[in-house]
Amino acid sequence: MDHRDHVALIRGGVEGMAASWLELGAGDGAFTIALADVLGSGGRITAVDRDARALRRNAEVMRGRFPAVAFTPLDDDFTRDLPAGPFDGVLAANSLHFVADRSGVLTAIRDRLVPGGRLVVVEYDADRGNPWVPHPFSFGTWRREAVAAGLAEPRLIHRVPSRFLGAIYGAVTARTRSEARDGVVHSRPHGEDREE
Repeated sequence: MDHRDHVALIRGGVEGMAASWLELGAGDGAFTIALADVLGSGGRITAVDRDARALRRNAEVMRGRFPAVAFTPLDDDFTRDLPAGPFDGVLAANSLHFVADRSGVLTAIRDRLVPGGRLVVVEYDADRGNPWVPHPFSFGTWRREAVAAGLAEPRLIHRVPSRFLGAIYGAVTARTRSEARDGVVHSRPHGEDREE
């Protein structure tokens, strides 16, 4: 894949959203660069990764290529803790396949999104992994997991072939809960409302 593929996999989920984004498992920044390219001037990206060296390289590239995009690197494990937010969007590109049970992480992501905020996922379209991609999830599996986590039905953005596990897809979903002025959180129509 190249930069054009990275952009194509996320553009349909990022365009039209406000500028504050959280990127999970940012690494050296291939998808950080794509996100910055789509957000443009005034974008704000908080990038989380356990690899501090990769984040430093990512920060150097961002300063050189996208100086008008605010970039905050966080050396942390997104499976244990996420920045408080709220964020307009979260990008999880080739990062959630390292999590065997994603339900807790998805709940944390949902809770960091503004009402209507988007989660863009880039993933191998397979349900069986290998030592390098231990827990991939097909688009069909992702549709079930996202809805079970209280997110909207995902929409496929783009798909590219991959020699590794067949194909890679980009998909977008959104936080479905919105807080009313009365302090009640309203869930999907058939869900249970609760006071907070």
